[in-house]
Amino acid sequence: MIKHFAAAVAAAWTFGAAPAPAADPASQDTAAWPTRPVTIVCPFAAGISTDLLARAVATALGDKFGQQFVVEDRPGANGNIGAASAAKAPPDGYTLLITTLGPTVTNKFMYKTMGYDSDRAFEPIVLIGTSPMTIVASPKLPVTTLPQLFAYARENPGKLNAGTVGAGSQAHITLDLLNKLAGTSIGHVPYRLGTQALPDLMSGDLQVGFNYIPTFVPAILAGTIRGLAVTSLVRTRDLPNVPTVQEAGFPGFEATGWAALVAPAGTPRDIVDKLNAAVNAFLTSDAGRQQLDKMGISPIGGTTEELKAHLARENAKWGPIIKQAGIQLQ
Repeated sequence: MIKHFAAAVAAAWTFGAAPAPAADPASQDTAAWPTRPVTIVCPFAAGISTDLLARAVATALGDKFGQQFVVEDRPGANGNIGAASAAKAPPDGYTLLITTLGPTVTNKFMYKTMGYDSDRAFEPIVLIGTSPMTIVASPKLPVTTLPQLFAYARENPGKLNAGTVGAGSQAHITLDLLNKLAGTSIGHVPYRLGTQALPDLMSGDLQVGFNYIPTFVPAILAGTIRGLAVTSLVRTRDLPNVPTVQEAGFPGFEATGWAALVAPAGTPRDIVDKLNAAVNAFLTSDAGRQQLDKMGISPIGGTTEELKAHLARENAKWGPIIKQAGIQLQ
């Protein structure tokens, strides 16, 4: 447990008394929290959906508690850099982390070292929302459905590549999983941002794309790329005419992205409860739902225990998939 020691008082009447240690964060009176700005670490680049979501949540929390909630983007290593910085912060409620599948679940199966233990480093607060991925194809490719894509890939081995937001991303893992299920060998092309793949898809330089719903919806609706499937169990409101992977012949298939708010392990429970209640209130408000809808995110919310159960399910699901795929990152 991290201890904060009071500075020695250099007064003559103390007669050299040793400085008394202050109470650790978990035992302090947190009724007045927050009394200063709170940092929400986003372990990804500014401008992507996780960053935008973090800023929406930060604004709502600032309005609720009357203190600034400042988003600090610390991208790198699939989220490991930002998550490690949050994990090492004092558990006093003044550093939080908005996290996704990678930093809290899948990265530990791919990286030999991460600088933190994702299973023990964080106190779950609340599951904020979820967003499925879309699988798209270039209009230059002679396919209009996912089964056609896989048939073409089997007939033309080595000729197709799929773009994702990076090595080790959920999109990359999902591509590897579908390759195994479909008996294909579609190659992987990592991009720093999902939107960077759009010009290559339109021109045909890139044949396939995997990314979260908001990235590709405008181009699909405009007809400049083809939506082949969504990775949720049911069709999405944004793309009602695009079938699910399950409908394309893979029963029970689901690969949904999500974002959650967590804190360093040991953060006082009453602070966690305050944050949980405030985020849930935001997610059920008209303003909150409208903001998440614009990002293509479905609000979830719920208790801290429900987030713990969600993390356990995700670990059980993705761990074996990554190990079987043999994905290793440095």
